[in-house]
Amino acid sequence: MKKYSILIGFALVLSLTACSSNDGNKSSNTTARLEASSDGNLTDEGKVMHLNAEQFKNLVWDYSKNADTWVFKGDLPVIIDFYADWCRPCKMVAPIMDELAAEYKGKIRIYKIDTDKEKELAQVFNIRSIPAVLFVPKDGKPQMSVGALPKPTFITAITDVLMVK
Repeated sequence: MKKYSILIGFALVLSLTACSSNDGNKSSNTTARLEASSDGNLTDEGKVMHLNAEQFKNLVWDYSKNADTWVFKGDLPVIIDFYADWCRPCKMVAPIMDELAAEYKGKIRIYKIDTDKEKELAQVFNIRSIPAVLFVPKDGKPQMSVGALPKPTFITAITDVLMVK
Protein backbone atom coordinates (compact mmCIF):
# COMPACT_ATOMS: atom_id res chain seq x y z
CA MET A 1 0.00 0.00 0.00
CA LYS A 2 2.85 2.37 0.83
CA LYS A 3 4.42 1.72 -2.60
CA TYR A 4 1.17 2.71 -4.31
CA SER A 5 0.93 5.93 -2.26
CA ILE A 6 4.45 6.90 -3.27
CA LEU A 7 3.75 6.06 -6.91
CA ILE A 8 0.53 8.08 -6.92
CA GLY A 9 2.29 11.01 -5.25
CA PHE A 10 5.09 10.91 -7.83
CA ALA A 11 2.58 10.79 -10.70
CA LEU A 12 0.72 13.77 -9.21
CA VAL A 13 3.92 15.83 -8.99
CA LEU A 14 4.79 15.03 -12.60
CA SER A 15 1.33 15.95 -13.81
CA LEU A 16 1.50 19.29 -12.03
CA THR A 17 4.95 20.21 -13.35
CA ALA A 18 4.62 19.35 -17.04
CA CYS A 19 2.32 20.32 -19.87
CA SER A 20 1.45 17.95 -22.66
CA SER A 21 2.50 19.24 -26.04
CA ASN A 22 -0.81 20.20 -27.58
CA ASP A 23 -1.66 23.50 -29.20
CA GLY A 24 -4.63 24.44 -27.02
CA ASN A 25 -5.09 27.84 -25.37
CA LYS A 26 -2.06 29.60 -26.73
CA SER A 27 -1.37 32.98 -25.24
CA SER A 28 0.59 35.71 -26.89
CA ASN A 29 2.83 36.34 -23.89
CA THR A 30 6.06 37.62 -25.38
CA THR A 31 9.14 38.63 -23.51
CA ALA A 32 12.00 40.57 -24.96
CA ARG A 33 15.03 38.35 -24.99
CA LEU A 34 18.30 38.43 -26.82
CA GLU A 35 18.22 36.59 -30.12
CA ALA A 36 21.11 34.90 -31.85
CA SER A 37 21.73 36.62 -35.17
CA SER A 38 20.52 34.99 -38.37
CA ASP A 39 24.05 33.88 -39.29
CA GLY A 40 24.26 31.94 -36.01
CA ASN A 41 26.73 34.24 -34.28
CA LEU A 42 26.11 35.15 -30.66
CA THR A 43 25.67 38.81 -29.97
CA ASP A 44 26.02 38.63 -26.18
CA GLU A 45 26.43 36.26 -23.26
CA GLY A 46 24.67 36.14 -19.92
CA LYS A 47 21.18 36.20 -21.43
CA VAL A 48 18.74 33.55 -22.55
CA MET A 49 18.71 33.29 -26.34
CA HIS A 50 15.78 32.06 -28.42
CA LEU A 51 16.81 29.77 -31.27
CA ASN A 52 15.12 28.58 -34.42
CA ALA A 53 16.06 25.32 -36.19
CA GLU A 54 18.69 26.91 -38.42
CA GLN A 55 20.42 28.63 -35.51
CA PHE A 56 20.28 25.38 -33.54
CA LYS A 57 22.04 23.58 -36.40
CA ASN A 58 24.76 26.26 -36.47
CA LEU A 59 25.28 26.57 -32.71
CA VAL A 60 24.49 23.17 -31.19
CA TRP A 61 24.11 20.16 -33.50
CA ASP A 62 23.39 19.79 -37.20
CA TYR A 63 21.02 16.84 -37.03
CA SER A 64 20.40 17.02 -40.79
CA LYS A 65 24.05 16.12 -41.50
CA ASN A 66 24.78 13.94 -38.45
CA ALA A 67 21.44 12.33 -37.67
CA ASP A 68 22.97 9.23 -36.08
CA THR A 69 25.91 10.85 -34.30
CA TRP A 70 25.89 13.61 -31.69
CA VAL A 71 28.47 16.23 -32.71
CA PHE A 72 28.27 19.26 -30.41
CA LYS A 73 29.30 22.48 -32.16
CA GLY A 74 29.37 24.79 -29.15
CA ASP A 75 32.32 26.19 -27.25
CA LEU A 76 30.51 26.21 -23.88
CA PRO A 77 28.09 23.76 -22.24
CA VAL A 78 24.46 24.49 -23.02
CA ILE A 79 21.04 24.26 -21.41
CA ILE A 80 18.15 24.15 -23.88
CA ASP A 81 14.68 24.92 -22.57
CA PHE A 82 11.94 23.52 -24.83
CA TYR A 83 8.81 25.54 -24.01
CA ALA A 84 5.54 27.02 -25.29
CA ASP A 85 4.02 30.41 -24.47
CA TRP A 86 0.75 28.86 -23.25
CA CYS A 87 2.44 26.45 -20.78
CA ARG A 88 2.16 27.58 -17.14
CA PRO A 89 5.07 25.40 -15.83
CA CYS A 90 7.21 26.80 -18.67
CA LYS A 91 6.44 30.30 -17.41
CA MET A 92 7.60 29.22 -13.94
CA VAL A 93 10.94 28.00 -15.36
CA ALA A 94 11.61 31.12 -17.50
CA PRO A 95 12.78 33.46 -14.69
CA ILE A 96 15.02 30.69 -13.31
CA MET A 97 16.66 30.38 -16.73
CA ASP A 98 17.18 34.15 -16.83
CA GLU A 99 18.86 34.06 -13.39
CA LEU A 100 21.07 31.11 -14.34
CA ALA A 101 22.12 32.77 -17.60
CA ALA A 102 23.33 35.81 -15.67
CA GLU A 103 24.94 33.81 -12.84
CA TYR A 104 26.83 31.48 -15.19
CA LYS A 105 27.75 34.10 -17.80
CA GLY A 106 30.80 32.95 -19.75
CA LYS A 107 30.56 29.40 -18.34
CA ILE A 108 27.38 28.09 -20.00
CA ARG A 109 24.83 29.27 -22.53
CA ILE A 110 21.08 28.96 -22.16
CA TYR A 111 18.86 28.66 -25.21
CA LYS A 112 15.07 28.49 -25.50
CA ILE A 113 13.19 26.73 -28.27
CA ASP A 114 9.46 27.32 -28.79
CA THR A 115 8.03 23.89 -29.55
CA ASP A 116 5.00 25.41 -31.29
CA LYS A 117 7.19 27.29 -33.77
CA GLU A 118 9.99 24.71 -34.05
CA LYS A 119 8.03 21.48 -34.49
CA GLU A 120 10.90 19.78 -36.33
CA LEU A 121 13.26 20.30 -33.39
CA ALA A 122 10.62 19.08 -30.96
CA GLN A 123 10.26 15.97 -33.10
CA VAL A 124 14.03 15.39 -33.33
CA PHE A 125 14.20 15.30 -29.51
CA ASN A 126 10.86 13.47 -29.15
CA ILE A 127 9.41 16.25 -26.98
CA ARG A 128 6.01 15.04 -25.74
CA SER A 129 5.75 17.07 -22.54
CA ILE A 130 7.01 20.53 -21.66
CA PRO A 131 8.94 22.10 -20.16
CA ALA A 132 11.68 19.78 -21.33
CA VAL A 133 15.24 20.81 -20.56
CA LEU A 134 18.25 19.42 -22.40
CA PHE A 135 21.61 19.60 -20.63
CA VAL A 136 24.42 19.53 -23.18
CA PRO A 137 27.96 19.15 -21.80
CA LYS A 138 30.86 20.29 -23.96
CA ASP A 139 32.05 16.68 -24.16
CA GLY A 140 29.70 13.74 -23.82
CA LYS A 141 26.06 13.00 -24.47
CA PRO A 142 23.18 15.36 -23.68
CA GLN A 143 20.69 14.52 -20.92
CA MET A 144 17.00 15.42 -20.92
CA SER A 145 14.82 16.40 -17.97
CA VAL A 146 11.05 16.95 -18.11
CA GLY A 147 8.97 19.16 -15.87
CA ALA A 148 9.37 22.41 -13.97
CA LEU A 149 12.41 21.95 -11.78
CA PRO A 150 13.41 24.24 -8.89
CA LYS A 151 16.54 26.36 -9.21
CA PRO A 152 18.65 24.19 -6.83
CA THR A 153 18.01 21.18 -9.09
CA PHE A 154 19.22 23.14 -12.11
CA ILE A 155 22.34 24.19 -10.19
CA THR A 156 23.03 20.55 -9.28
CA ALA A 157 22.62 19.53 -12.95
CA ILE A 158 24.94 22.32 -14.05
CA THR A 159 27.57 21.14 -11.56
CA ASP A 160 27.14 17.39 -12.12
CA VAL A 161 26.41 17.27 -15.87
CA LEU A 162 27.72 20.42 -17.52
CA MET A 163 30.80 21.38 -15.49
CA VAL A 164 32.32 17.89 -15.29
CA LYS A 165 35.89 17.89 -16.56
